[in-house]
Amino acid sequence: MVDKEKFAEEEALGYNIYIIGKNFQLTDPMRKHVWDKLTKIERFHNHIMDVHVTLEIQKVEHVCVITCHFNHFKVKVEARSTDMYASIDRAIQKLQRLFRKWKGKIQDYHRKPMNLVDMSVNVYHHPPKDETEEVNEEIDSENLKNWMPHKVIANETQILKILSTEEAIMKMELSQDSFMLFRDETDKKLKLIYRREDEHYGVIQAEG
Repeated sequence: MVDKEKFAEEEALGYNIYIIGKNFQLTDPMRKHVWDKLTKIERFHNHIMDVHVTLEIQKVEHVCVITCHFNHFKVKVEARSTDMYASIDRAIQKLQRLFRKWKGKIQDYHRKPMNLVDMSVNVYHHPPKDETEEVNEEIDSENLKNWMPHKVIANETQILKILSTEEAIMKMELSQDSFMLFRDETDKKLKLIYRREDEHYGVIQAEG
C-alpha cells in the first residue's frame, strides 16, 4: 500500500529517504522514528539527492548506517548499541555534528565552479572455471582465490573533480572512506589521500 502522506512529504523535500532493515522485522513505528528524526535535521535541500538508512542486527549489536548522497560527494555515519532506537538517535546526532562542522565548507564547495577531468578505470574479473582446472590439481581449493589471475575486461572513464587538499579532507571526513583519488587544484597533479591508523591523513603523489 502506498503511503500518500509520506510520498507528498518526499516531494516537498525534493529527495527520497530509503529505510531498510536487515536480520529483523522493521516496524512502522521504527520507520517513522527514523523519518521524523531525519526530516528535522538542518540540511542542504538544494543539493541532497537521496538518503539511505540501513538498520541491521549483528549478533548483540544494533547498527544504524545513514548515507546522504550529494552531487559529487556523500556523507556517511554509523552508530552501534544494544538498542536500535539508541543507535538511530546516535547516528542522527553524528550527522548533525558533521553538518554543523562542515556547513560553510560544503556551501563553498557547491558554489565553486566545476573543474573536472576524466579518469580511466580498468575493470577486472576472474577467468572462467575451465582455465583453473590445472591450478585446482596443484593447490587446495581454499587457497585458489589467492592464485587466480585477473583479466582486464573493460575500460571505463569516470569524472574526477579537481579539489584543494582541504576539500579532499572534508570529503574523506564526510564519507568515512579509507582513501580517495583526486587532482590537486594547486599543481594539477594526481594524488591519493588515505586515512592513517592514527586517524590523520596521508597524501601520496605519483612521480613524473
